Amino acid sequence: MVPGSLFKKSEFLNKPIAVRHIAPALLSRPGPTPVAALFFQAFEALMTQKKKFVFTDRLIKQLPSHDPSSASKSAEYSDATVIGLRAVVGVNGNKSFSFRYQLVGGRKRCARIGTFPAISVSEARKIALEMRAVVDRGGDPQERVDRMKAMPTFAQFWDDEYAPYAIQAKKSFRNDESKVRIHLKPRFGPLRLCDIGVRDIQLHHAAMRASHTAATANRHLALLSAIFRKAVEWGRIDKNPAAGIKPFREVNQHQRFLTSDEIARIFQAMEGEANKTAVAALKLLLLTGTRREEALQARWEHVDLDAGQWWLPVTKAGRGRYVALSGGANDLLASLPSRGKSPWVFPGRDGDKPLNNPRKAFGRILESAGVEHLRIHDLRHSFASLAVNAGATLYQVQGLLGHSSAQMTQRYAHLADNGLRDASQAVANVVMDAVKRSVIRDGDSPAQSA
Repeated sequence: MVPGSLFKKSEFLNKPIAVRHIAPALLSRPGPTPVAALFFQAFEALMTQKKKFVFTDRLIKQLPSHDPSSASKSAEYSDATVIGLRAVVGVNGNKSFSFRYQLVGGRKRCARIGTFPAISVSEARKIALEMRAVVDRGGDPQERVDRMKAMPTFAQFWDDEYAPYAIQAKKSFRNDESKVRIHLKPRFGPLRLCDIGVRDIQLHHAAMRASHTAATANRHLALLSAIFRKAVEWGRIDKNPAAGIKPFREVNQHQRFLTSDEIARIFQAMEGEANKTAVAALKLLLLTGTRREEALQARWEHVDLDAGQWWLPVTKAGRGRYVALSGGANDLLASLPSRGKSPWVFPGRDGDKPLNNPRKAFGRILESAGVEHLRIHDLRHSFASLAVNAGATLYQVQGLLGHSSAQMTQRYAHLADNGLRDASQAVANVVMDAVKRSVIRDGDSPAQSA
């Protein structure tokens, strides 16, 4: 017979291949049938009954639904062209592609590619070959998928990973924890790390600037950047969304310094404050210019009253330093009841931990003294201003405050106006004396010539 010619059904049905594969199709069609079409149908029938064959869109489409009475949930067919490419057929007839592979360590895995016909055979092959290339290079095609499935929310990452690290590594952890609890968790807590973008960070940064100050907003930006930087370092995300966001310009035009009258009123109000430990800590802050946490974390083992020195093992600058104790500071420390009883200079209620924060006691003292708009950190600024007004140079103030650079001490330069004014006046006197001498010489010249 010639392909494409017509024949009678009775002439062909006795052939074995016809009986097995073509007869059902032939009997279902009335009249004569092209021979080429029958042979093509026979080929398709043979292919779809095999578990491995060369995939085509037409053959995949003709795959039968999986037998619901089977112990397995789906039937799987292998592509003879791309090793590992599979076609999966469910009991409802839905078809999809997957890629089976084995990692270097021997672990076998299966990656889902997509559903048919949304993804064609050619597309499935292309994706499977890309996955095969990753495996051949020693990687895992599902590494990113696995990471996305295990991606923690912002709250989970803070609680389970970042906070345990930061509590040991960061001196500012208590401040960071407060920012996260009050502001960052309510805004970012339920979001996955990978779902927080640059826009989200910028909106929060702007919102904090509107409700607080530029400095506060910038501290939030710095904290977020530190959190996401660790997330990148630990392989949780690929990019830090806070990186590259410009901080707001901070304008510190006004600095609060205590006057002599305010100091007197504050010390008088301290006499009526019940929390004597907090009172002593606040006094030491003003007498030494140290930072709040430096004073609250003070231990007796670091205080040498005979030498008049106090060692700070941990400072904001990242290195330890000695604090020179004045007579008043030395007497204050010598009078504390914790001496010889607690390792902490300013112990908390249970004695095993240091005083947490004298903020409430400080507020009561200010209210009693009638002093407004003063922060605990302003005691440090006041110490610096008193030192400058007493004749200390900016270089000396830098040493007293433990500043790592002279630039940080320049904020107190305007307090030395009297010394600068005297120096300026001395220059002016020299200039004026030179002018007077010149005038006198010019005045004498005519007389001499006469």
